[in-house]
Amino acid sequence: MLLETSQVEVDLKDKIYSQTPLSLAAGRGHAAVVKMLLETGQVEVDSKDKNYSQTPLSLAAGGGHEAVVKMLLDTGQVEVDSKDESSRTPLSLAAGGGHEAVVKMLLETGQVEVNLKDKKYCQTPLSWAAEGGHEAVVKMLLEIGQVEVDLKDKSGQTPLSWAAVGGHEAMVKMLLKTGQVEVDSKDESDQTPLSWAAERGHTAVVKMLLETGQVEVDSKDESDQTPLSWAAVGGHEAVVKMLLET
Repeated sequence: MLLETSQVEVDLKDKIYSQTPLSLAAGRGHAAVVKMLLETGQVEVDSKDKNYSQTPLSLAAGGGHEAVVKMLLDTGQVEVDSKDESSRTPLSLAAGGGHEAVVKMLLETGQVEVNLKDKKYCQTPLSWAAEGGHEAVVKMLLEIGQVEVDLKDKSGQTPLSWAAVGGHEAMVKMLLKTGQVEVDSKDESDQTPLSWAAERGHTAVVKMLLETGQVEVDSKDESDQTPLSWAAVGGHEAVVKMLLET
């Protein structure tokens, strides 16, 4: 009813976030409302908000709103790889949120830079997905064959490091299987994936890393802590036993 009057400013931005009705609806996944607004032909589909420089597509992708993402892509009026103030793209946001279907849609456009790092944490979409434990997204990114698997973020951690920290066995296995990872890579605190897995008590991951034969079992971090000492501190008996038997 309101849209049918000539008195409504369809694309007016609010004062607080500088967001349009389209941005607000897209970010909340209100597909029917997004459809109505697009049909007016009076909206700037790729409008950025003031605070975070996010577009309706960024907001919808970050929220995992598949129908809205598809609708926006179908307009042909969006910059698919638009960067927000932190240089995060719709793909980065969707990967970090574990939104598999949205990631798939964005990859299929062929208009995304899969290895792009954000400004704040220097993480790629793969790194964000690995940190979040999103196995399906990691698998999808690896399968496209364009991803640099071992890129380090601001803290020196690789996707393998993040997977080890979280104890994500299947993900660790996938990353190792690529043959493109430095298994014993050290982060800024000189901790390796093995060190992180031992500290967190992730027995299966520790076993997997040891079986590669590519780890320094007694590697010291900046505090001179070894995987064994971290496991001992945490009281992780199975990990301690495994390390003592190497």
